[in-house]
Amino acid sequence: MERVPESGEGVDIEADTSTGALSTPEFLLDSRAVMAAVETVIDGKRDVIELATTVLLAEGHLLVEDVPGVGKTMLARALAKSVDCTVSRIQFTPDLLPSDITGVSVYNQAEREFEFKPGPIFANIVIGDEINRASPKTQSALLESMEERQVSVDGATYVLPDPFTVIATQNPVEMEGTYALPEAQRDRFMARISMGYPDAVNEAAMLRTRELGSPLDELKPVVTIERLRRMVLTVREVFVSPAVEHYAVAIAAATRVDRELRLGASPRATLQLVRAAKARAALDGRDFVLPDDIDALAVPVLAHRLMAAKTSGSAFGREALAEIAARIVQSTPVPLGASGSV
Repeated sequence: MERVPESGEGVDIEADTSTGALSTPEFLLDSRAVMAAVETVIDGKRDVIELATTVLLAEGHLLVEDVPGVGKTMLARALAKSVDCTVSRIQFTPDLLPSDITGVSVYNQAEREFEFKPGPIFANIVIGDEINRASPKTQSALLESMEERQVSVDGATYVLPDPFTVIATQNPVEMEGTYALPEAQRDRFMARISMGYPDAVNEAAMLRTRELGSPLDELKPVVTIERLRRMVLTVREVFVSPAVEHYAVAIAAATRVDRELRLGASPRATLQLVRAAKARAALDGRDFVLPDDIDALAVPVLAHRLMAAKTSGSAFGREALAEIAARIVQSTPVPLGASGSV
């Protein structure tokens, strides 16, 4: 397979016929190429790009929540376009139906039988724009697909492509005409991130570089879907010591008894926290997880699943919940033996 430069510039990539996990240098080269490609579109947001890549490699789903115009959809499209895979985009609206997402059975007069027409959910990366504008009935169409990687229509089950990732965006400020995601829906997202406003330097650079067109138009895939599958296998093989596992469990358990919270982290949250930590360790060039990986990911992985005991002044109370999650992480002692590789 022809290697790709870290600049993220488009090159011809060949099909990867090999199987199994990658070596550490190969994994780092490919993952850095993906992040560098996305960084050509999203300026000055390296930490956000790293977290989005972490979720992709950990086989999770990502919720991007922020005000309009800061690049939420652009981040999702850039990450999807950096991989040579199938991509679909769904614009969520109040009149969107579940069948518009999953697909529908249509009667074939020539064959005299019903034929299933797959919906946009049948893609490796699905971009859901403004997911909270769809009705709860339509939002629920994603529950089975996000958890079980399959879709059930008219009594038949259809398996979704592998890998499968949903990157959804929502605006937490404008509440008119929106439907807040229920707890079961939020719990299926591995992490929630916010883009934030760019600094003055990057915003000024954007004014110059976007005058002639969007850099997204120039972005080419830097890894194949086969290579992405091998990167996912590499993350799966990262070692997690029992002490680190107990540390993740202790943090999740602390959220369930905290007086400031009405709903703590679920066991699914603990599982996804460890999976994300494995991806972060691999991106750092390690084949084992450290407590630092858990600490760095606890807030983006856990905060959106929590419910405060008292209402907060913000729309979803996300700032308050993030502060509570950070406090719990800081107050949870690291078990002995959790800082070693074995």
